[in-house]
Amino acid sequence: MIVFDLECSQGHVFEGWFESLEAYEDQREGGLISCPYCDDARVKRILSPVAVKKAAPARQDLQEAHIDYKRLAREVVEYVHQNFEDVGPQFTSEALKIHYGVSERRNIRGSATENEEKLLKEEGVEFFKLPVPSTDPKKKN
Repeated sequence: MIVFDLECSQGHVFEGWFESLEAYEDQREGGLISCPYCDDARVKRILSPVAVKKAAPARQDLQEAHIDYKRLAREVVEYVHQNFEDVGPQFTSEALKIHYGVSERRNIRGSATENEEKLLKEEGVEFFKLPVPSTDPKKKN
């Protein structure tokens, strides 16, 4: 059996079940299909939503998709250390200076208290908190 979404000339949409596309065509041409709402026999097929089930990935694919999150975190931290100026505890004041055009625009990193973070948000300064993993191999986070 095959299901088609159908529409009559009055715009009513309904579905019909047929043995095949040929069976649908034969019934339509013979005037055997009519709208259940208005009995109109001028019916046409319309696009139907399609659901396609994807096959489960092969076990090998799952292993290939493995992400080393520790390595990824180290790479992000390394990038920030190499490409952002460390302004330490002066982060809030420096971020505000950049925001208001007093200092040149540049990437900065540093630390801020909870109250300083609230101030930055109130002033419309966008920032991103990045937890930095320990670089000491003896310490565990």
